[in-house]
Amino acid sequence: MKVDIYSIDGPLLISPKVFEDERGHFFESFSKTLFQHHGINSEFVQDNQSLSQKGTLRGLHFQAPPYDQGKLVRVSRGRVLDIIVDIRKSSPTYGQSIAVELSDKNYLQLWVPPGFAHGFSVLEDNTIFQYKCTQFYNKSSEGGIIYNDETLNIDWKVSHPIVSEKDLLLPSFKNFNSPFN
Repeated sequence: MKVDIYSIDGPLLISPKVFEDERGHFFESFSKTLFQHHGINSEFVQDNQSLSQKGTLRGLHFQAPPYDQGKLVRVSRGRVLDIIVDIRKSSPTYGQSIAVELSDKNYLQLWVPPGFAHGFSVLEDNTIFQYKCTQFYNKSSEGGIIYNDETLNIDWKVSHPIVSEKDLLLPSFKNFNSPFN
């Protein structure tokens, strides 16, 4: 596996070594040893999966402390534009975002540590998005930021996103009070 480190402290882009031949392919999708080598000692306690159609936009979401989650995300079928935003108030990169395309062709995975809002836009029909979480889902600690926030100015690469009613009610970044220091 190859691990790329971003200019924003915390997130990691993981490129697994893929073995392909006439039968198909094989790759190691998670290695606790590799994560520990890069300073991530979190234990994953829950796996989630979603199926979405092209144009769907999910996010930007997070869980507040003490139920904050780290996530290891990847696509097992299809393609998404994955977005994370640094919402750690004391971070020098507060409000900055990272965008990466994850697909079943590039096998990339993104480590999203606690303190980041996360979302993705779906670029192909029948996309399956998977994430391993370091904390169980807790409804009372969920939060988010509106996807089309003018301050964040994120290009989601979809012209008419399909967004849930719940996500349309999320606050703007300027009206957002981050629970992360």
